[in-house]
Order: sequence, then structure tokens, then C-alpha cells
Amino acid sequence: MPHNFATIILAAGMGKRMKSDLPKVLHTFAGKPLIHHVIDQAKSVGSDKIVLVIGHGRELVKEATAGMGVEYAVQEQQLGTGDAVQACKDHLASYRGDVLILSGDVPLLKSSSIESAHHLHTSRGSVATVFTFIPPTPDGYGRILRNKDNDLIGIVEHKDATSVQRSIGEVNAGIYFFDTVKMFKALQSVRNDNAAGEFYLTDTISVLAGWGEKLAGYVVEDALEVEGVNSPDQLKALETEWLRRRDS
Repeated sequence: MPHNFATIILAAGMGKRMKSDLPKVLHTFAGKPLIHHVIDQAKSVGSDKIVLVIGHGRELVKEATAGMGVEYAVQEQQLGTGDAVQACKDHLASYRGDVLILSGDVPLLKSSSIESAHHLHTSRGSVATVFTFIPPTPDGYGRILRNKDNDLIGIVEHKDATSVQRSIGEVNAGIYFFDTVKMFKALQSVRNDNAAGEFYLTDTISVLAGWGEKLAGYVVEDALEVEGVNSPDQLKALETEWLRRRDS
């Protein structure tokens, strides 16, 4: 299964809504730390290398993932997803394949979905492919922007979206494939002049579109696959669903 891509896993956040000092990605999910499930996802699709972005509770995360064959990049401050990915630059400076970006709190993503998205990415010659989905209500999610030909042209975060943009039902799942070299080049153009004052990885999409690069959106039909853990109740509900699917 030679795919020729690396994987970055974003796992530096505090997870304030978990109401615990323990890093969110270390909360137990189906018998093991949440982050182990995501590392297993990356391994199951044959990643060339896996870079784990750590920050809050970094030593605990390193201890919990020791021996799993991952490299570590440190995000010193919580300055956004773009900043988190930029922290991986030294690890991927000479890498010339694609890179898969995963979230450390999304445990239900299927290997088959990753593989299907990568097939779309490569078959279309895309430099970026965004995993998208259509939730019951899109509040809080970044909206997917397409032109009249249905081509992906950008992502706007909920905080920065206009009322018209907030009516869009297709949203960003926070999972991506990128051409590694062009991703880091596009990150150089990203600024933090937005409502959150953060460097958004999503802003690279409009940068790449402006350069005339090919982009794609892969729609995940089952929204639970890309649902992240943001609270103890959500952790429990997703764990129940994971166990149900495993046993069915």
C-alpha cells in the first residue's frame, strides 16, 4: 500500500471544556488514550512518518506515546492551526510527498475514508484536499467556499463569516491532504488579522486558490467519523458509538 505521504497530528491543545488538567488527547477512549487511536489511523494507511504536534502537557503526551514511532514538534504557544503545522517544518524540510493533517481528538475516522480522499487528491492532481461534511447545524464550523463551478476556493471560520456565508451547510472537518512543499510556502502568506488573532491553516486554501492551484473537497458522508471530542459527555457518546460499531 505505497502512498508516499507523511502525517501531522495536531495534539497541542489544552481542551479546556474537558474540565481536567490532563491533556485532552490523553483521556481514555475505549481502553487507551485518545491519541493512540489517531496514531493508529496514521499507521493503518502506511504513513511514511508521523509528526505529533505537542504543547500543553507535552511531557505527559511524550511519555504516553513513547515507542509508537512518532516524532515530536513543539508548539510553544497556542497561536492557531497554521502555527501548529509550521512547527513541523524542520521535520519535513526535505520531504517531497504529500502530508496528511489529522486532529488528535478525532477517533472514529476510517482508514477507507483516508484512502478514498488520497485517491481523489492524487487523481485530480490537487495540491490541497479538504475533508468536509454536512452537519445537522453548521454553527461553529468553518464554511466551505466554492465558486459557480463548484470548485473549492476557500474556507472561512465561523467567527469571520458573513451572514450569507454562515448559511452554507458544507463545513470543514479539520482534516486535510497537502502537497508538503506548497503547504509550507502558502503558510508564509498567512496572517493573523482575524477575530481570534490566530494563524489559520485554513487560510492556505485561499492562498493556493489565488495562485491558481488545483484544490479538492472530499465529502465524508458519515459525520461521526470526523467528530472531535470537546467535552466529557461527547467523549462518552463517541466511545459508545465506537464500541457499537466495533461489535456490530
